[in-house]
Amino acid sequence: MTETLILCDCGGSQSLDRERIASGCGAACSRVFRALCTDEIGKAAELMQAGDVVIACGQEQAVFTDLAAELGVETPGFVDLRDRAGWSDQGAQATPKMAALAAEALMPVAAPPAVDVISEGTCLIAGPAGVACDLAERLTGTLAVTVLLSDEEPPLSRAYDVVAGRLTRIEGALGGFRVRIDGFRQLMPGGRGGFAFGPARDGAQSACDIVIDLTGGMPLVPAPDKREGYLRADPRDPLAVARLALEAVQLTGTFEKPLYVRLDDSLCAHSRAGQRGCSNCLDICPTGAITPAGDHVAIDPMVCAGCGACAALCPSTAITYEAPTVAALLARMQRLARAYRGAGGVAPRLLVHDAHGAEMIRLAARFGRGLPADVIPLELATVSGLGHAEMLAALAHGFASLSVLMGPRTEQDALTRERTLADAIAGAGRLELLDIADPDALSDHLYAAPVPEPLADPVLPLGNRRQITRLAAQALNPGGPVLDLPQGAPYGAVAVDTDACTLCLSCVSLCPSGALIDNPDLPQLNFQEDACLQCGICRTICPEQAITLVPRLDLSDAALGQKVLNEEEPFACIECGTLFGVRSTVERIMEKLAGTHPMFAESAQARMIQMCDNCRVGAHFEQENNPFASKPKPRTVTTEDYFTKRKDH
Repeated sequence: MTETLILCDCGGSQSLDRERIASGCGAACSRVFRALCTDEIGKAAELMQAGDVVIACGQEQAVFTDLAAELGVETPGFVDLRDRAGWSDQGAQATPKMAALAAEALMPVAAPPAVDVISEGTCLIAGPAGVACDLAERLTGTLAVTVLLSDEEPPLSRAYDVVAGRLTRIEGALGGFRVRIDGFRQLMPGGRGGFAFGPARDGAQSACDIVIDLTGGMPLVPAPDKREGYLRADPRDPLAVARLALEAVQLTGTFEKPLYVRLDDSLCAHSRAGQRGCSNCLDICPTGAITPAGDHVAIDPMVCAGCGACAALCPSTAITYEAPTVAALLARMQRLARAYRGAGGVAPRLLVHDAHGAEMIRLAARFGRGLPADVIPLELATVSGLGHAEMLAALAHGFASLSVLMGPRTEQDALTRERTLADAIAGAGRLELLDIADPDALSDHLYAAPVPEPLADPVLPLGNRRQITRLAAQALNPGGPVLDLPQGAPYGAVAVDTDACTLCLSCVSLCPSGALIDNPDLPQLNFQEDACLQCGICRTICPEQAITLVPRLDLSDAALGQKVLNEEEPFACIECGTLFGVRSTVERIMEKLAGTHPMFAESAQARMIQMCDNCRVGAHFEQENNPFASKPKPRTVTTEDYFTKRKDH
């Protein structure tokens, strides 16, 4: 059923052009209401009962959600046209942006894959006795509490368990913590007087659903604010400790944990044969959810906080982000740009932000200048995973520029690297990272920023991140030039010192992407630049140190084919003529070993160096001093032998 967009000008505070919005977003629009959430709420009820609707109001979502529940109909969709477009110094020119925002809101949204996490309320509180035991008294009626003390005197209460020791390691997350305690001492409840602890031992292990850290020292997990179920406060701050009690009681039950990323370990270029290659995801993960696992990495989905930085930096697309997928994000960008142009807009600018940025936009609209009419906001759950491929795709879709508004919890390292790489491909002046906390300053910056010329003929990049980058880069750089890229870029060539290279082909055997290729018929090293990940394994494994990485992006068709990096004349076996090995290598070995090494002191032995595998084996068995030789084969007995032995003939 076709959805209907219900329009409201919020008491006449914004201008809505119903016909142009409908034309641009491709959906039927209601008449423009004036007070849909109050005086005209009956009209909203009629439209909601008539079919699927999307209400152009972000502020009063709770009102319409409750109304849908009362009517027994599906909850409507919502799109905020007022704060993001209508309330602006350029609100009268914002109709193309309204059409674009409405078109995006009408797109179906696929929920990311998820898994259920069960927390039964088993809670470990570590800290000084005064604070930890007081908190335990408040939580013991709701949670199954164990207090971990240092060597302090235990309380007399037996309403909760008490142990002593040092919390030295925490693994896992909500519903599945694994802890290690050194100096572990159990409470001895018997005897008169105060309780005492038993003998200490190291390496005690336990499990719990929730950890409350009141030790006041360094956090026991990386990025503690991103670890679900790990609560931490300064024990000297009673208000912070009280807030932990409120948070802890909310962490029981069954929760839905999104599976933010997906790993295809067959594509991972982390390591081959013990030689380390790419470590981008290991170096950038703030929570420690990624660990080495042989030739590839492993991701703990329970620890992953969903920042997406690993997917942005993965050169092989072994790690892909699922909330949303790259394809879904690019579809949203394409819908925004196309609807904006369809409603008469010319040069849209894209502003990518998270929930913190959305609040800044609302404050700027209500109390300040709002957003310029050509700046289209696109909200994501996190902006940390926005990679160079998505940045370039936005420009290829026809956006004049892309601005990423970072928040206080944004992981900036990956964004900075990806923006630098995208600048090298698209050219400076089109991409920017905004670290602005003042809504008015944000508006002023966007109004004053220059607007570059957008791509005249927008394209639709498809495929994985590497394919998207190539297609977008070709659209932004007509003619297929070769672009120099910064060190660490995931695209590039391999330069081989042909004087040093012996064509041992160890690089070919370990190349994880198949960019380095041998020729089974000739001593030849081939290379396909489009497949190279610049992981560095070939450079590490080369015994002659003959390989150098050259970060660049060749946009010509030559990068899609194979080219010869090094080749030499093969050597012909002196016995059968079969081609094998490399002539220069065989001659070099002959020069060094023949007549000098004890194993090749004689000419017959030295000749074996010049034989192929089959002939060399045969020559070994024909030697007089062959160590594998057995007794001579007995001669076949013939009739003549019998006649010779007889005496009567």
